[in-house]
Amino acid sequence: MRLSALRSFKSRLRALLQSLQHVLLGRNGRSARSTPSLLFPPLGTLSPQQRNWLEQALGFSIRHTAYYEQALLHRSALPQLQIPETLSNERLEFLGDALLGFLTAEYLFTHHPELPEGELTKRRTWLVNRQTLAICARRLGLERVLTLSPSARRALQQGNTTVLADAFEALLAAVYLDQGLDAARRLVRERLLPIAEQEQLLHDTNYKSLLLEYAQAHGDGIPQYRVLEERGPDHAKEFVVGVYVGDHCWGIGVGRSKKEAEQHAARKALQIAKSPSQENAHGTAHL
Repeated sequence: MRLSALRSFKSRLRALLQSLQHVLLGRNGRSARSTPSLLFPPLGTLSPQQRNWLEQALGFSIRHTAYYEQALLHRSALPQLQIPETLSNERLEFLGDALLGFLTAEYLFTHHPELPEGELTKRRTWLVNRQTLAICARRLGLERVLTLSPSARRALQQGNTTVLADAFEALLAAVYLDQGLDAARRLVRERLLPIAEQEQLLHDTNYKSLLLEYAQAHGDGIPQYRVLEERGPDHAKEFVVGVYVGDHCWGIGVGRSKKEAEQHAARKALQIAKSPSQENAHGTAHL
């Protein structure tokens, strides 16, 4: 049974890699790695000093700077660049997200043969969440080389983890295009995985699940989440979410995404519900 599952998994991996290779082929059938200008024009946003620093942080010599300039270009900086038809790092983020999912699945599958599919899925989800990616990006020091508008940089300094998480995914794609799959694999296994283990991010801290279990155990019904407010510019959007059981708000959370705000709301609700004094457990919660 395991042998059959392994063969099926390898077959799916080969299909995924072949699809990626087709995407990366230029019109003449040559790999886009050898012709980066087919994908991205040089932007000049990375100085020689920044390139040298990035090489030291990544542990290899960069072949094509254009990949990394594109990976570190936030959409907020496009107006100030004034370069026609220039795109942000979002396309590389798309590719990096696919690579990250594949590489983490590959690692978990090969290193944890005792785990069933459900547990593998849960661990992969926690490994590649925005918090993990942002911590890794900050440890690498990516904020030093990101191209941002002044307002986006202020948001980053104030704790906007979305910018960093997206940049890490885009950087992973740049490493893949520039250095190949093995280098991308090393970035995930040598940088991302140790950080995840150190921060204990593989443990189940899904506060929404914990709150659901608590509410059902006490016969209180199923918690419902409502977006109470959206504030801030698009590149630094902030959501305010309340968690309700029946007509009562148990907790309110704030986050850079709806999911993050829901988790914060659930955590606050649990803290109130389990506190020695539960005066507000079933009343209106406050920020």
